[in-house]
Amino acid sequence: MRQAYISAGSNIGDREANLQFALTSLAERNVVQKVSSCFETEPVGFLHQPWFLNIAAEVATSLDPFEFLTVCKSIEAACGRIRTFPNAPRTLDLDILLFDDLVLSDEVLVIPHPRLAMRRFALAPLAEIAPEAVHPVIGKSIRELLELCEDPSEVRLLHHI
Repeated sequence: MRQAYISAGSNIGDREANLQFALTSLAERNVVQKVSSCFETEPVGFLHQPWFLNIAAEVATSLDPFEFLTVCKSIEAACGRIRTFPNAPRTLDLDILLFDDLVLSDEVLVIPHPRLAMRRFALAPLAEIAPEAVHPVIGKSIRELLELCEDPSEVRLLHHI
């Protein structure tokens, strides 16, 4: 089994139900090992939209990274995600943050996530479940990256999902 860390976010509809749908759907083909608390987060990029709920999850999978990405995209679609423009409001967004200690740069998939170290909304939940996980390119732990993160966007701890 391979270890993946994902970020899940939602800012349209029943945000918490959308995140629960993602976890339930992921668990159908993988093992969801840990789930962070739920955080309410300020939008980044396109600011004129509702705030997000974000979580991070540790997943054990037998899939390769591209198969895992396909599963994530199919879960997004099943939850009603429609891609309109970058950073648009969405029912569900699943991003692969880390996959083992893999470094991959492909047209359809970049691991680790290329903006992970710059996004407080991804780092805060991930630091809760994997503070000592090391970013394989930067060489710093997730906890260290969160401490160094210059992203000024607000991230509020809500509760465990």
